[in-house]
Amino acid sequence: MPNPKRRHSVRRTANRRAHDFLKPKALSECPNCHEKKLPHRACPKCGAYKGRSVLDVKEAS
Repeated sequence: MPNPKRRHSVRRTANRRAHDFLKPKALSECPNCHEKKLPHRACPKCGAYKGRSVLDVKEAS
């Protein structure tokens, strides 16, 4: 198995790692309660998806 003769420079290593950062989650607004939610998922606050209720949500007391 071949081994490198010289070490990689800091710039070369940094260029390779340029895309390793974390991306923020894409959030959309619930059309029912206007809370932020993940797209293509039922709203955790009101339980609605595509205009109808699909989850039973307990009220916080």
